[in-house]
Amino acid sequence: MNDKITKQHLFKHPIGKVWEAISVAEAISSWFIQADFKTEIGYKYTFIHEQTKITGEVLKANPVYELVYTWIVSGTDVVTTVSWHLEENTDGTLLTLEHSGISNYPGDTAIVMFNNFKGGWDTCINELEQFLTVQ
Repeated sequence: MNDKITKQHLFKHPIGKVWEAISVAEAISSWFIQADFKTEIGYKYTFIHEQTKITGEVLKANPVYELVYTWIVSGTDVVTTVSWHLEENTDGTLLTLEHSGISNYPGDTAIVMFNNFKGGWDTCINELEQFLTVQ
């Protein structure tokens, strides 16, 4: 089974604007998921969406270029990792999003979670695009 989801998207927005959208709790809560989040290494964050709670710890925060944190879905003890990499270019900002460690889920759960995360990250990028466009 594939262990990593990778998504790339070119946003026609400055890198600072994209960084703020993915790293500031109020912005994250506006377009993605209710967030208690800070870009401080070691910060233990909480995301809440409907009945699902996601917790984790910020591992890397290199403002405007890289944000990495663990991702633990409530009801499991499986730790996966989400990485956001931003690269500025003449057309805007290239985002590379990676979600890895999904094969840590046991058995068929790994396949279900992989498919759920894959679709969820597609929706996430679309929502981020809409948020950045109206900001």
